[in-house]
Amino acid sequence: MAGSALDGKVVLITGSAKRVGAAIARRLHASGANLILHHHSAKAEANALLAELNAARANSAATVQANLLNAAELPELVRTAVARFGRLDVLVNNASSFHATPLGEIKLSDWDDLLGTNLKAPLFLSQAAAPHLKSAHGCIVNLTDIHADRPLKGYVVYSVAKAGLASLTRSLARELGPEVRVNGVAPGPVLWPEDGSFDELARQRVISHTLLRRAGEPDDIASAVYYLVAEAPYVTGQIIAVDGGRSVNV
Repeated sequence: MAGSALDGKVVLITGSAKRVGAAIARRLHASGANLILHHHSAKAEANALLAELNAARANSAATVQANLLNAAELPELVRTAVARFGRLDVLVNNASSFHATPLGEIKLSDWDDLLGTNLKAPLFLSQAAAPHLKSAHGCIVNLTDIHADRPLKGYVVYSVAKAGLASLTRSLARELGPEVRVNGVAPGPVLWPEDGSFDELARQRVISHTLLRRAGEPDDIASAVYYLVAEAPYVTGQIIAVDGGRSVNV
């Protein structure tokens, strides 16, 4: 796609096989980016997205499988991107675990899983990517959450993990500037958990706290990520809430 904003740029997106990650992938790819699509267990969805993107533009995307809880696998994601496309310009830390952890029922495995995917993996993946991002004068976008600032009742560990990711976003902006910009996007109600933990009543209760009185779409998040990647050269250390106004009304 000649003349597109991200022509020749290489983007690694974690958790990009489906849901918000896939929307981000489609948005950045449509603007000319070449993609490394990470997945853990969603192999079928990753391969379907890969076929879709490569049909639109040949040899523009590749997949890589990794368990983000295994820190030893994280540098390999970066090496795969550089080996496939010769560079790395953008890292999008999208992958996330989400499940309830009421106080009194929290297990060490909950801590390891939620902190591992939401904070530990973004940190060590960013560290591995940093030399390449500096060379490219690239950027990092972290998917945080409005509950980083306003904890979600019953989700203690998740809220703590996302608060850590928000702090990591600002810390990395200081550590990696001026060569690398680091920002975040904090989604509100966009897609509901697949485990059925939010029934219709719970969903309507959440939506009622948005100023726009509706849920968002994955493309709303993808557009914010695109803005930070392609249209915000003087923005770093910032987190944009894309939540229909919920974060100022809860």
